[in-house]
Amino acid sequence: MSLLRMVGRPMLASMFVAGGIHSMRRPADVAPAAEPIVRPVADRVAALPDDTEQLVRLNGAVHVVGGVLLGLGRCPRLAALALAAALVPTTLAAHRYWEAEDPSDRAQQRIHFLKNLSMMGGLLIAADDTGSAPSLLWRGRHTARGLRHDAHLVHRSVRATARPAATAGGIRAKLGN
Repeated sequence: MSLLRMVGRPMLASMFVAGGIHSMRRPADVAPAAEPIVRPVADRVAALPDDTEQLVRLNGAVHVVGGVLLGLGRCPRLAALALAAALVPTTLAAHRYWEAEDPSDRAQQRIHFLKNLSMMGGLLIAADDTGSAPSLLWRGRHTARGLRHDAHLVHRSVRATARPAATAGGIRAKLGN
């Protein structure tokens, strides 16, 4: 692992771990801001709990687990994708700057909104980072290409040896052996 990955991933993950722990410990602090986003989503997705505080805790748990995995470099691509997905409702619930009345509050919320947007960009880059190893898609294509090449060689080999064998078998049959 490169030094940049070793240092950068925990730095990116730290905000999610800290925020996730806060959301899990004190969901009542976040629930009122999350209500406008939680209610429409919970009504459409039956698998989600109806209680806003439970959904805040669940989102916090995703942030903590994803942040720890990303920070430790364990399943970093999957962790980054999970964090990016969980960051969408967090940003839309907590930083609705377009609804703020006070100009200074609006400016502050816009800054936080853009900060979260920047973090999402970093997470998407991390989700695409293969760590200098080929991606699974490339490995699959490379393996398939190799298998096709091997099958072609076997086919050519069988054809090359089948004709002389058939000829020898025909001669042997004519001779009566």
